[in-house]
Amino acid sequence: MKSDLARLTAKKIELDKHRPLAPAIVAKLREYFVVAWTYHSNAIEGSTITLAETRAILLDGITVNGKPLREHLEVINHSHAIDFVEALAQKDEPLTEMAIRQIHALVLRTIDDENAGSYRRGNVYITGSNFVPPDAVAVPSLMYDFGHWLASDEANRLHPVEFAALAHFRLVDIHPFVDGNGRSGRLLMNLMLMRAGYPPAIVRAEDRVAYYDALEKAHAGDTRDFVGLMAQAVERSLDVYVDAAPRNGAA
Repeated sequence: MKSDLARLTAKKIELDKHRPLAPAIVAKLREYFVVAWTYHSNAIEGSTITLAETRAILLDGITVNGKPLREHLEVINHSHAIDFVEALAQKDEPLTEMAIRQIHALVLRTIDDENAGSYRRGNVYITGSNFVPPDAVAVPSLMYDFGHWLASDEANRLHPVEFAALAHFRLVDIHPFVDGNGRSGRLLMNLMLMRAGYPPAIVRAEDRVAYYDALEKAHAGDTRDFVGLMAQAVERSLDVYVDAAPRNGAA
C-alpha cells in the first residue's frame, strides 16, 4: 500500500508541474468528470440510466423517456451536489457534520425531503450484506466523533488518498442516513481529494462487486482492500489529467 500511495504522490507532482492548466482543458475535464462521476455513482446504487443518458440530462437538459422520475432526479441532484462539493473544496474551513448533512440533503432533494439531510431515526438493514449498521440512537454521537476524527492530527497525518478513502468508509460504516449513504460517502471522499489537490476518484459501475466486497472486509475490520480500490480510482483520474496536460509547452 505504501508503494501505491507513493506512486500517487509522484503522479500528482507530475500533474502539478503542468498547473495551472488552460481554462479550456479544465472545462473539458470538469465536463468529463461530472458526467462520469454522476453516472457511475448512481449506477453503483442500481440506477438504470446509462452514461449517454446521463450526459444528455446534464449537458443537453433532455428528459429521458421511459425512465423513472427518481432516477432522473438522482442525476440532477448529484450534479448539484458536485457543485456544492467543488465550492467547499475551495474554502479553507474545517469539514463538519453540517457540511456532510448538506451534501446528503442535495443527494435526496425532492426525492425524499423528509429524510434529506437528516439522520435516520430507525434501524436499517442492507440487503446481501452481513454488516448491520449501528443502532439509530447511536448515530448522532458516532457522527459527532466522526467530525472530530476528520479534524484530528492523527487523521490529517495520513496520506491524503488514504485519509479520503477512510473518511468515505467511516461514513458508510456509520450509515447515518436512511438512503444515499454511498453517494454521500463518495462525494465526501472527493471533496477531501480535491482539497488535497487530487482529481476526483470515480468508483466504476463495473467495479461494483469489488467495491461491495471491499466494504464488507472493511466493516469486518480490514480496510486495506477498500483503500487500495479507492487508490486505483484516484490513479485512473490522475492519468486522465496528466494525459490532458500540454506537452512541450503546447496548448
